Amino acid sequence: MLKSIFVGAFISLAAMTAPAVAASLDGAGSTAIYPVLSKWADDYAKQTGTTVNYQAIGSGGGIKQIEAKTVGFGATDKPLKDAELGSNNLVQFPQVIIGITPVVNIAGIKPGDMVLNGDTLARIYLGEISSWDDPAIKALNPSLNLPHLAISTVHRSDGSGTTFNFASYLSKVSMKWSLSVGADTAINWTGGVGGKGNAGVAGYVKQINGAIGYVEYAYAVQNNLAYTDMINSAGKRVSPKIETFQAAAANADFTKVSNFYLVLTNQPGDQSWPITGTTWVLLRTDTPADQNAEMIKFFDWALKNGQADAKALEYVPLPDNVVQLIGSTWTSKLGYKSM
Repeated sequence: MLKSIFVGAFISLAAMTAPAVAASLDGAGSTAIYPVLSKWADDYAKQTGTTVNYQAIGSGGGIKQIEAKTVGFGATDKPLKDAELGSNNLVQFPQVIIGITPVVNIAGIKPGDMVLNGDTLARIYLGEISSWDDPAIKALNPSLNLPHLAISTVHRSDGSGTTFNFASYLSKVSMKWSLSVGADTAINWTGGVGGKGNAGVAGYVKQINGAIGYVEYAYAVQNNLAYTDMINSAGKRVSPKIETFQAAAANADFTKVSNFYLVLTNQPGDQSWPITGTTWVLLRTDTPADQNAEMIKFFDWALKNGQADAKALEYVPLPDNVVQLIGSTWTSKLGYKSM
């Protein structure tokens, strides 16, 4: 069962028994990773005395801050391509696999009651489907008593890797979405309400009768929101859970891509959750080696010691071969040798 998560915008975690002198790490970015990152930071502080100060401001903000050298590390759910990494002296590596799920607020609809497919979801966010009893939704859910209730879409107002993955998925299943909207951390929405961070979207969905939004799965569960099932690329109905996130992640071969650039939306497989993503950490190659080493120690510790916490919060840990590849990247690009 998920443990209670404080879904605030900032964490500063220190151990009561910490040494008198310890490092302090500053980062910013993805709100999707916040629930597990905050748990890792708390445990790491208790063990080492090192504090992790993290601003959960969205992937777009995290990218901007690490590029501007205002934080020591960034976190993003949208990977950067080689040119952007090179021009900004950045290195990226994956830290955890995430699942993103639609959530709704309709009286009588419980988690997993409703199922949607990609085309219908795209048409809802394009404004083409405006009521919950639309024939397209009823055809997917013949046993549900769907009300004649206006649909209120909720999206991210900040630069968001969750948005990138959501829009990436819709671009793959809807030609109209691909041509008219596309996929990025910030896109032009057709109406709706914008919330800041995953927590902001979850809050609006919880408040607005008839709302639909999209959040990292931990936020759906923590906020008691009704998530929907999805029809995946194999035509199978799947629920958001660690097993379906793992099924999609099984297709992630980071050894065959440059700088870990891999988007996991709409993966094949009967059990694959279609809106699966990754959170990457960004470090600077021009940061002094001793400062980078302190940050790498934390992420190294999390990869090797924080996987039980990740699973408890329904994140998918990275496999051992990917962890080894990340360690090699730290050595070759940042001069750090994993312990």
